[in-house]
Parts: sequence; structure tokens; C-alpha cells
Amino acid sequence: MTGAPATIAKPVVAPVVAPVVSSPSTELPMVSGPAVPFLEIETLRAREFIPAAKESLMALMTEQAQGKVIRPTFNWAGRNSLFPLHWGLACCAIEFAAAFGARWDAERFGVVPRSSPRQCDLLIVNGTVTWKVAHKLITLYEQMPEPKWVIAMGNCATGGGPFRTAYSVVPGVDKLVPVDLYIAGCPPRPEALLDGILKLEELIRERGE
Repeated sequence: MTGAPATIAKPVVAPVVAPVVSSPSTELPMVSGPAVPFLEIETLRAREFIPAAKESLMALMTEQAQGKVIRPTFNWAGRNSLFPLHWGLACCAIEFAAAFGARWDAERFGVVPRSSPRQCDLLIVNGTVTWKVAHKLITLYEQMPEPKWVIAMGNCATGGGPFRTAYSVVPGVDKLVPVDLYIAGCPPRPEALLDGILKLEELIRERGE
């Protein structure tokens, strides 16, 4: 029985590709260029990078400390140790003096009157303010250091009281200095003054001053 002659498949040989050798012109500059000494890199880092990083870190820490530690601490200390100016204008000054006596003892709240406006942070206007004394009141307010607060004690300081139509009376001390708190009464009792001081402490805490 005869058939077609068998054929033997020849193996396929892949062509050999020669490796591409880059020319000297295509090399990286950092390879062909001179190496930077390690000491020079450390000197540059110590002279420029470290001081800049330290300054940025200190600024960040100072900002965070002021907002979360220093300012709340000063606010707590300031509102619990108010120093009102030791002075008086009219009959409300009698109630002001009584509030610091043995019966009501305002000093147990940390409120200590001082005679010098440079040592005070609270001005309690306790009486009728006339135009003749207005410039003296403004001078006392301006001599007080910041932060400072003002309480208008009684109807006369708030809006002139029964003398509001008189030509010589200031119709409210807020025409002269900024007022933070008003206490009603003619005159208000020492309990009302103590309540007003506690309300002012809450106001200082809310403001964050």
C-alpha cells in the first residue's frame, strides 16, 4: 500500500536581536555630572530647611496654645477676679458700698475694689452723671487697661432717671462710654449688683475676652 511521503517539520528559530546600547548623549545628567558631597547636603539642610520647619512648627504650636490653653486660662482668671473702680456719684454709691460690707460680702466672688483706674478692669457707674463730670468719667475709663467693662448701675446711669429732662444731666452713660451691662432700680439693692456682676462674668466667658 503506497501513501504520500512523510515530511519532517523544521524548527523555527527566532531571530536574534542585538541589544540597543544608548549613546553617551542619552545618559542622565546626574550620572555623568559630578556628585554632590554629602557634607554640602547636610549643611544646606541645617541652614535652610531645619530653621524654616522649626519656625512653622513653633507658629502652629503658638496658635494652638493661644486658642486652647492661654486664652481660656486668662479668660477664666479675669472673669473671676474683677477689680471695680472704687468711686461713687450719687445714692447708688451707698448700695455699691453696702455690697462690699459684711452682710453681702462681694469680695467672696473675687470682686475687689481698687482706687486707681490703672489697676481696674470694671467701671461701675453708680449714680447721676452730669455734663460737668462727664469728661472726668471718660478720663477714668481711658486710663483703665484692656480688657475692661462697664456696668450702668441704676436708672440715673442707665437713662438719666428722674432727672433725664434736666439740662445738666447726661441721658444715659452709654452716650459717653460703651456699656456692657445695665442694672435697673432706683437705687438697685446690693443683691441686684451682685447678680449683675455674675451676669457680667457669664458675658465675659461667652465673649472669650
